[in-house]
Amino acid sequence: MTDRYSEDEAIAAVARLTRRQLSAFIEAEIVMPLHTAAGPAFRQVDIARLELLCELGEAFSLDEEALSMVISLIDQLHTLRLELRRVVEAVEAEPEDVRKRIARALREAE
Repeated sequence: MTDRYSEDEAIAAVARLTRRQLSAFIEAEIVMPLHTAAGPAFRQVDIARLELLCELGEAFSLDEEALSMVISLIDQLHTLRLELRRVVEAVEAEPEDVRKRIARALREAE
């Protein structure tokens, strides 16, 4: 497995992806390849993103604008999950009495 894909390799790696779609995704900045001397280079995360975009676009008949909005929401969700994981790790590192006070405060907030 390579860590960088050319446009042709990206299209070959994502079965449903067309050159027109790839160009539209890049133009809409839904996918942002690395700029190299050899041309655009796509990372493995870009390939996964392209697969998701094709799947969502096909399953729900979404255009590039709608896909951009959906992928932005997915990105926000992933960011929030990462931030929440950090908060949980910070709370877990606290003494038991602090963890109990936090748990009580959360229950009361419901």
